[in-house]
Amino acid sequence: MLGTVATNAWELVLGRLDEAAELSKLDPDVHQVLRTPSRVLEVAVPVRMDDGSVEVFTGWRVRHNTARGPGKGGLRFHPDLDVDEVKALAAMMTFKTALLDLPFGGAKGGVRCDPSALSTTELERITRRYAYEVSSFLGPETDIPAPDVNTDERVMAWLMDTLSMIQSTHLPAAVTGKPPALGGTRMHAGATSTGCLATARAAFRELGITLAGSRAVIQGFGKVGGPLAFLLTSAGMRVVAISDIGGAVASKGGLDVAALADHVSETGSVAGFGGGEPINADALWDVDCELLVPAALGGVITESVAERVRAKVIVEAANGPTTVDAQPVLARRGIVAVPDILANAGGVTASYFEWAQARQGFPWDDNVVAERLRQRIESAFTAVWARAQTLGVDMRLAAHVVAIHRVAAAHDARGLFP
Repeated sequence: MLGTVATNAWELVLGRLDEAAELSKLDPDVHQVLRTPSRVLEVAVPVRMDDGSVEVFTGWRVRHNTARGPGKGGLRFHPDLDVDEVKALAAMMTFKTALLDLPFGGAKGGVRCDPSALSTTELERITRRYAYEVSSFLGPETDIPAPDVNTDERVMAWLMDTLSMIQSTHLPAAVTGKPPALGGTRMHAGATSTGCLATARAAFRELGITLAGSRAVIQGFGKVGGPLAFLLTSAGMRVVAISDIGGAVASKGGLDVAALADHVSETGSVAGFGGGEPINADALWDVDCELLVPAALGGVITESVAERVRAKVIVEAANGPTTVDAQPVLARRGIVAVPDILANAGGVTASYFEWAQARQGFPWDDNVVAERLRQRIESAFTAVWARAQTLGVDMRLAAHVVAIHRVAAAHDARGLFP
């Protein structure tokens, strides 16, 4: 069973896999396969910097499992990135794509670098050299990257262009999260936030809580937390507290999200916003609310924080925001935590739609994308909620059980080569 001995992200993922495997009586052979990434590629990324010097960065691309389809997973640039984190994220993508019943496996990649210290030209050189070094891994039928931490549609455009040049062909389906001018979908950028809203609606419905008039607290006001604040407000909720790296602000009557967004655009942080009361960022966990959304860093809801949380529902917009020790505390206190592999799966679902459109050479109407996204998220939520009730476990464990059952079914159908 999963304990508290995990010391890094990869061990944590293995622990959760082991717990779900035991509960679902997973075939030991499949269990062993899932504990081992299919491929791990580490590459040197030498880049000539603007001052003429050469710096060598380290990059990775990990393909965890492809029994259900080609690898799918983001590309992140971060100064603290290491291979265990990439392996963990790739495995989580295996479970996430299976949970959403997408025809993908799990993969992830990244470069250990600090984008804030790089010029645009240096960032482009890193992206293109990395793409060249891992190009044997990537392609529309093998492994499809997408934006992740510190990467965006511009990086995806460079990546796609480099792969296209290497293979002397146009490869719009080789990456997702591209600019619309290159076949990207307009719905991709906000899809993660949209998925979070859909899971919040579903959880509130199952618990008999009215969404309109309820209070929400959001940790993080970036690419996910920012759009989600607008969506929650539009759905009738009061966003009563928001924090970011610079500080936190609260208002019992609800924050004016549009005014706050303007303030952040001007100053770079929610700190100093005149439309609310400044609070210590750590005090965010003590704010009374119905919905708490961690939408920033991993590992923020620790055991001690879990004892303080005053929400009825947690929707994990960030990857891995709840530690192993915290989950039993949340369960004991009756707090429903919608796990990250379900809550933030809107992004990979939109990526699937973009990939499908690129392969078809035919764009879908925005309304079609939105409706299909809603259907996928709600179907996955229903499956996880039902399994949690049947097994008498929390949603996190139930989500992993549903996911590995689907991956195991694919392995069983395919058999083992040779």
